[in-house]
Amino acid sequence: MTRFKRYVPPILLISPSLILMGIFVYYLIFGSVQLSTTSIHTFPQFTGARPHENVGIGNYLDLLGSEDFRHSLKNLLLYTVLFIVGTMFFGFLWAWLLDRRSKAEGIFRSLYLFPMAVSSVAAGVVWRWLLNANQGQRASGLNRLFQTVGLGFLENGWTTSVDFGIAAIAMPAIWQMSGYVMALFLAGFRGIPNELREAARVDGAKEWQIYRHVLFPQLSPVALSALIILGHMSLKVFDLIVSVTDYRVYTTKAPAVDMANYMNGGDYATAAAIGIILLLVVLVLIVPYLIHTAREDRQ
Repeated sequence: MTRFKRYVPPILLISPSLILMGIFVYYLIFGSVQLSTTSIHTFPQFTGARPHENVGIGNYLDLLGSEDFRHSLKNLLLYTVLFIVGTMFFGFLWAWLLDRRSKAEGIFRSLYLFPMAVSSVAAGVVWRWLLNANQGQRASGLNRLFQTVGLGFLENGWTTSVDFGIAAIAMPAIWQMSGYVMALFLAGFRGIPNELREAARVDGAKEWQIYRHVLFPQLSPVALSALIILGHMSLKVFDLIVSVTDYRVYTTKAPAVDMANYMNGGDYATAAAIGIILLLVVLVLIVPYLIHTAREDRQ
C-alpha cells in the first residue's frame, strides 16, 4: 500500500496530459481506423441521409490497386530518399566546416539556420517562382539564371515531369531543413572531448583518420536521430507541395495531398484509409528506433 501511494502524485501530475492524449490522439486514431472500413464516400452518407456498411479492408485494397495512389507512393519514396540524403549531406558538410572554428562562425551559423525559421508556405511561394517551368524567351527563376550564366542546357520543366517532378519539391525542403541537421551535428561535434582528438594526434593519426575512427562513431546517435526526424517529416509533406505547385497537380502529388483531395470531395472513408497507411509507415520507422533506444538505456 505504501509503495502504491508513492506513485499517486506522479500519476495525478501527468493525468491531464494522459487524458488529452487519450482523447485527441488515440481516440481519433481509433475513429479513423473505424471510418476507413466503412463505405462513407459522399456527403449524404456522412450526414446520415443514407446508411453505410462495413467494407473491411476494401478501401485499402482499392487504394493500393489505384494507379493514381501508387504514383503518389512512388513520389513519396523518391522525395523521401532525396530529402534525407540531401539534407544529411549538406547538414553534415556545414557542421564540419563550422567545427573548424571559423572567425565568422556566428554569421554562417545564422545564415544556415535562417531557412528553418521561414514557414513552408512562405518558402514555397518563393520557390514556386524559382522553379517556373517556362523556358526560352519566357524563362524566369532558375531557368533564367541558367540562361544568364551560359548554362542554358540545364533548363527544364522542374515540377512538370511525371516521373521526377517531385524531385524539384525536394530542393526547397533540403534548403529549409539542412540548417537543422547542421545544428544537430555541430552539437555532436562540440560534445566530443578534445582529449580524444589530441590523443589520436599523439598516436600519429591523420586528420581524416581522426574523423573516420574517432569522431564519426561518436556521431552515430545524432545521425540516427536526424534520420528518424527527417523520415517522419518527409512522409507528411503537404504544405510545401501545395504552395510550390498545387493540390490538383498530378506530377507532384503525395499521399497527404490525396488525403486532402478525398476529404474535399467528401470521401472521408478513403481519406481515413490514407491517413492510417501513413501512420503505419511512420510506425515502421519509429518503433525500431524506440526499441533500439530502450535497449541502450538498459545497458
